[in-house]
Amino acid sequence: MNVLICYMRGFIAEILIYCTMLILGTIGLPFSLISKDWAYGFIRLYCRTCFLILRILNNIRIECRGEIPQGKVLVCSKHMSFLDILMLAYYLPRVSFVMKKEILFLPIIGLYGLRIGCVPVARGTGSKALNSMIRDYSDFDKKNETQQIVIYPQGTRVQPKEIKKYKIGAGVLYERLRLPCHLVGTNSGKIWPKGSFKKSSGTAVIEFFSVLQAGIPLNEFMVKMETDIEKCSNMLMEEEESREK
Repeated sequence: MNVLICYMRGFIAEILIYCTMLILGTIGLPFSLISKDWAYGFIRLYCRTCFLILRILNNIRIECRGEIPQGKVLVCSKHMSFLDILMLAYYLPRVSFVMKKEILFLPIIGLYGLRIGCVPVARGTGSKALNSMIRDYSDFDKKNETQQIVIYPQGTRVQPKEIKKYKIGAGVLYERLRLPCHLVGTNSGKIWPKGSFKKSSGTAVIEFFSVLQAGIPLNEFMVKMETDIEKCSNMLMEEEESREK
């Protein structure tokens, strides 16, 4: 019975989260087209509302650890849930995501993604997509945009403890843009797993735990990024598991 209630509450939470996206997104769209600051403001309002829904229905708390980057940086993060997207969008002041091209065609979220400068990447197009992504972010650099560029090195959401290769795109972006790279670990998949309505009570954490300065050789960067992100995320998940006992 408790498991059934957990799934029902999770299902209701998702309905409210997507209805909120439609309502707030529609209200905020005219303002967001006028000013990018308005777009960021409505995104943060939406994230806060989602956190409130999850707190009330699922007893989920949100926590951000470490020093939040403020300037023009690259952010490489573990990705296990829609929840870690919400958390990064809320805490990073001028966030820009490298996102799947299909998201462009989703109502509301695609429009806001374009407005704040997210860069769409087509799956399976290899070096062509990589070069397009580099070119788009190089254009931002010329405009002196002070955005925090978020890329998920594994390219998609993963289950807790799932082993999935880290893709070279994050490393090439780091090498070409020559920006400091902030590493982020999370336990979000323990709270809101990929592909499930179930949402477990607990504390969802993102942690900005390390900064890799520009100039590290590509192979060395890739190894260190993967090792450190996995280590931090596993520690956060183990911490959450110990709370559950």
